[in-house]
Amino acid sequence: MTTGKWDDLLPRLASAVAMVGIGALGVWLGGLWFHALISVVVGLMVWELVTMLDTARNRSALILGVASGAAAMVAIELPASFALPLLLIPSMLGLGRMENGGVTYAVFTALIQLAGYGLMALRDDFGLTWMVWLLLVVVVTDIAGYFAGRLIGGPKLWPRVSPKKTWSGTVAGWAGSAVLAVMFAGATKAGAGLIGVSVAVSMASQIGDIAESAIKRRSGVKDSSNLIPGHGGLLDRFDGMLGAAIFIVIAGQLIGFPPGSE
Repeated sequence: MTTGKWDDLLPRLASAVAMVGIGALGVWLGGLWFHALISVVVGLMVWELVTMLDTARNRSALILGVASGAAAMVAIELPASFALPLLLIPSMLGLGRMENGGVTYAVFTALIQLAGYGLMALRDDFGLTWMVWLLLVVVVTDIAGYFAGRLIGGPKLWPRVSPKKTWSGTVAGWAGSAVLAVMFAGATKAGAGLIGVSVAVSMASQIGDIAESAIKRRSGVKDSSNLIPGHGGLLDRFDGMLGAAIFIVIAGQLIGFPPGSE
């Protein structure tokens, strides 16, 4: 009876190990290598998005995916004021090519582009330490939520859209990110404000996860694609990172980052 709760643990860990290996190498190398990795991921995510929203648009999915990846790669090399309109071009291009889900495509593609740009800028401007912090907040949120949700259970967060997510798992993700923030605050010049920022990033990652689940539910699909054999697509694995990266882009305009380090 209880075995079924854990039957997705091994494939989840296997895919995580492979992606962490590739991602860790890109994050470590930084610069052009990291830009290229993120641009490829952005392009593939947009391709997945189009195939979910409008199954008849296979050729458009390829065109818009390539356009999105290229826009991300070029945008990070430009001043921010010129990068912003370039990041929105794929959204505008898709509006005329989609028969279904055009508005959802345009909004979500803009968010994917902004998240990709934010990740590249974070690595470029703040270095390896804070890129690792962001990655770990998302990973800890996911792992803490996974185990707490299965061990504790309880009321569901939003059963109509994401039937497996519980409030216990959600709160455990916040707690895990707070503990991580204390560790980073002690090892860096960041102040106690990092705890609040980390919990907010955890929340944003959960919102990103739920948003992608809502799109899949609306499209009637289980996974965003089959790019990762037997375990779904990139949007399935990086939906939380999308929410977290977008939040950092916005929060960075409101508070000094990292908090207390100035």
